[in-house]
Amino acid sequence: MPRRRSPDTRRLILDRATDLASVEGLEGLSIGRLAEALEMSKSGVIGHFSSKEDLQLQTVEAARALFEAAVIDSQASRRAEHGRERLAALVESWIAYVASEVFAGGCFFWAASAEFDGRPGAVRDRVRALTQRWLETLEAEVRLAQRLGEVSDDEEPAQLAFELHAFVQEANWARQLLDRTDAFDRARRAVERRIAAAAPGALAANDA
Repeated sequence: MPRRRSPDTRRLILDRATDLASVEGLEGLSIGRLAEALEMSKSGVIGHFSSKEDLQLQTVEAARALFEAAVIDSQASRRAEHGRERLAALVESWIAYVASEVFAGGCFFWAASAEFDGRPGAVRDRVRALTQRWLETLEAEVRLAQRLGEVSDDEEPAQLAFELHAFVQEANWARQLLDRTDAFDRARRAVERRIAAAAPGALAANDA
């Protein structure tokens, strides 16, 4: 009879895998590296994955679950009223999540995107799909804010989502590469100003 695999062991392995991948890259993940990091035998790790690509994909899914729980389903995001308030709450939850260093290497998906953006395959496809889903979530909130009269109709939802996304990604880069301790505070100010500037009449008021 096949030995049952403990879901707790699998969760422990994937928790360590996401952390390692944020620093060393998904390509650096291997059964041997994980076994060493977890102080487990290789046989205790290998039974949970059918291949290296399977390990990489499951690691991406584990990172996705952590992201969604901390950002999309955070208390702040869930309690916020739809529109500009929820748009701001979503981005703030994302900043708080990255700034809290859930992963040793900063934003998992920033690291994975940089590593796989030029590598065709299942891992790139999944990272791309999840990143696009997040951008579409931000775009959808902008459109709803426009319908509620809280964001100017002159704003292009995809452009506003792109800019908000860029602020946080830049902060992650500045924190990781340049050791800028003020990076996330700067991102917060940039997000606050950009969302305020998107309000109906904001541009006219500034020009007055």
